[in-house]
Amino acid sequence: MWKVDLHSHTIFSRDCLTRPEVTIARARAVGLDKLAITEHNNLAGALAAKKLDPDLIIVGEEIKTTHGEIIAWFVSEEVPKGLSPQESLRRLRDQGAVISIPHPLDSLRSSAMGLENVLEIIDQVDALEVLNARCVRPADNDAARVLAEQHGKLMTAGSDSHIPFELGHCYLEMEPFEDNAERFLAALHTARPTGQVSPFWPHLASTYAKWRKKLRPVAYGGLLHAA
Repeated sequence: MWKVDLHSHTIFSRDCLTRPEVTIARARAVGLDKLAITEHNNLAGALAAKKLDPDLIIVGEEIKTTHGEIIAWFVSEEVPKGLSPQESLRRLRDQGAVISIPHPLDSLRSSAMGLENVLEIIDQVDALEVLNARCVRPADNDAARVLAEQHGKLMTAGSDSHIPFELGHCYLEMEPFEDNAERFLAALHTARPTGQVSPFWPHLASTYAKWRKKLRPVAYGGLLHAA
């Protein structure tokens, strides 16, 4: 079985300072077989990481819609933030991406869709994220799992890492799959979410990253990264 973390960030997200090569080294050290880089509203970090370790990295994106976030894998064309969930879904479907809703019922995160918005689109997504290591309240992950079971949705899991320490805290145990959306989706049918929630303090690292970038943008890959 493979150990697959489907939710992580690097310096290309506004609330993260971790460089792709550091993320990759840590992922290998904790025994991940696949890692999805899912930057906020861009593909740049995932594409940069894919060049460094094509066997490890899945290109994904976490997209802020007008009504909460959507997460997708095997994304080839960046979907901008600020679109409706329906338009975001349409653009992802047009490129054959696999789609989930991250931390859908997180009661402490403003970016979470919440039950009403999730139910509006649940029939249009492939999966729900039922184990997110940054969900402070375990009941929120539990509620997402129940909702997925009730609606016959596949289940995903991820560390939502913003610092190397978090990588692999939550993940899927999956049968090995070829590096394409079709095989990945097929493997999700027998995948098992596992792992444990991270402590609270990594959230403070994200807050620091946003302020650090706001006060002084950070250079990486020939670009300045700001909050």
